[in-house]
Amino acid sequence: MITPNTPGPTPSQTVGPFYGYALPFTGGGQIAPTGHPDTLTLHGRVFDGEGRPVPDALLEFWQCAPDGSRAGAPGSLRRDPVNAAVLGRHGVDFTAFGRVATDADGHWAVRTLPPHGSAPYLSICVFARGLLHHLYTRAYLPDHEPDALLTSLPVERRATLLAHEERTGVYGFDIRLQGGTTEETVFLDFH
Repeated sequence: MITPNTPGPTPSQTVGPFYGYALPFTGGGQIAPTGHPDTLTLHGRVFDGEGRPVPDALLEFWQCAPDGSRAGAPGSLRRDPVNAAVLGRHGVDFTAFGRVATDADGHWAVRTLPPHGSAPYLSICVFARGLLHHLYTRAYLPDHEPDALLTSLPVERRATLLAHEERTGVYGFDIRLQGGTTEETVFLDFH
């Protein structure tokens, strides 16, 4: 019950930076089973509108499995049966989900399996200070035919969704929260 001395509900307010306390978990970026031969690494940095790294962002990743299925295995939030401490992943199953925080330089990394599809991508949700609502984007692996989303974008905007291969099995993908029309990452609006 709200009384004259009790504050009422508030609208969305500036977020964090408090993500590092409870949301990241041990092995959050280890989407692929440990030692799987097809594992690839996707990594990058999150930048603000002035080109500075964002040291306290949180990113969530979803993807389909190499066989096209969208039901990942559980295992992301295992707990110790004695003290209930979060143990993280067991490293055996492909979970299709990852959650990582950026470090002091705004860097993040996930290890996963190649997503299925003619235009394979990982879905990314970005939480960061100053954002009233989280942002959605995609990181497409290079050298594939563009899908309907990519072809609907001007070529210079499309480039912000394409990871680049640094070496075999390692891809770079930076996320720019603001910037000019060729710099800011394309974010998706889901209604």
